[in-house]
Amino acid sequence: MVIQNKVNRNELRARLMQEDFRRITISFYRYVILEDAARTRDELYVAWSALGCFGRIYVAREGINAQMNVPEHHYEAFLADLNSRSWLAGVPIKQAVEDDGKSFYKLAIKTREKIVADGLDDHAFDVTNVGTHLTAAQFNAAMEDPDTIVVDMRNHYESEVGHFRNAITPDVDTFREELPLVADMLQDKKDKKLLLYCTGGIRCEKASAYFKHEGFQDVNQLYGGIIEYARQVKQQGLESKFVGKNFVFDERLGERISAEIISHCHQCGELSDHHTNCRNSECHLLFIQCEKCSEKFQGCCSAACKEVINLPEAEQRARRKELAKPKAADFKKGRWNVRAAAGE
Repeated sequence: MVIQNKVNRNELRARLMQEDFRRITISFYRYVILEDAARTRDELYVAWSALGCFGRIYVAREGINAQMNVPEHHYEAFLADLNSRSWLAGVPIKQAVEDDGKSFYKLAIKTREKIVADGLDDHAFDVTNVGTHLTAAQFNAAMEDPDTIVVDMRNHYESEVGHFRNAITPDVDTFREELPLVADMLQDKKDKKLLLYCTGGIRCEKASAYFKHEGFQDVNQLYGGIIEYARQVKQQGLESKFVGKNFVFDERLGERISAEIISHCHQCGELSDHHTNCRNSECHLLFIQCEKCSEKFQGCCSAACKEVINLPEAEQRARRKELAKPKAADFKKGRWNVRAAAGE
């Protein structure tokens, strides 16, 4: 029985590009107790691999968190498989806002301690006591109240390219960092109406329970996250109070929600919201790069990395290791220094 992929990524990407059928990109999650996460993981891999599904799925004792794409001609069979499993029956599914079908090129299902790394002791509070779920229309209405506090529960590199107007966008690298930081930041505002949002809703499920435990009295969350918000805005003809792009954790790295570009190229400072990973595979830094800089640096984050990718393969391997050591200490995902990028 095959329960993992063993084909290299370049071949998998080539196969994806050659496909002559459409794929549907979706995401879903569910908090539910799984007695044997490893066995569940293997069962899902066998079933979803047979349907040609690709994606990144995390399975833990507390449930499942999935971002994936499904061949359109197998989509009904996939839904039937979900509903045949009692713990997944009726799970809300969010379809991508912008979808070229190239979001994932392989199926990866992994077991984790948690489906979202939050650093919380789940035994210390009631994780099921979550905030009030709001529709797009309700979220828009709630934001009209000047006393309402809107908090982006995503990382800085996500909110940099898109966020709700007037939202607090904490300068953090991880969800784990953000929870105590926001609680401390709003310590004297626990009587205010709190509106939380994230990409698909999963982080807000845990965050809303945490903030209620911390004494916040009126905690609300955008149900289905930005993805579902965008769908409802379009379907119902609502005003979009979200500006820019929604960062997504797949090959696309983003889907446009509104026409505004609110971020800048990390190398030259021009308007851009195009995230990319440095082409030097030993670096692979996530950063924002405009078209001009992409051409100038050949998709690399710096002149040094550009030099590496143009070396013979043997020399590349040696230089990559040498370059990666100082960079790992000096830079973090999505943060950049223009002078360093320019090679000055």
